[in-house]
Amino acid sequence: MHIREYQAWLEAWDRQRTWEQVTLGHTLLHALEELGEISKLVQMIEGYREPNPQDKEQLRHDLALELSDLQVMIFKIAYLSGIDMEEAMVRGQQKADQRFPDPATGAEDRDAYWRRFRAYLREAGLE
Repeated sequence: MHIREYQAWLEAWDRQRTWEQVTLGHTLLHALEELGEISKLVQMIEGYREPNPQDKEQLRHDLALELSDLQVMIFKIAYLSGIDMEEAMVRGQQKADQRFPDPATGAEDRDAYWRRFRAYLREAGLE
């Protein structure tokens, strides 16, 4: 399925249930709720929280569903705002290519990120 097709399907699906009448702000609140659920699962996968369930594959399965739920809310915000997500994503790709045009600098950029993060930890007395 293409992005534009998915967005059209979601809008039609919502309209059949009159859910397109949920406000933009409330849809954003639902998106934030989904993001919180994703955060909790990522913390479990990384070991910051005790995994529940213990099965890593089940956690990944749960994460996939929550990512899908967040995607629904993002696409709904887009259609409620009159934004074509396929066009927006193409523009996002172009922005990324302009900002980071040389893939060869990826490792250097990553290393700089880790240096800044470690400096933060040292300054905060956490390392």
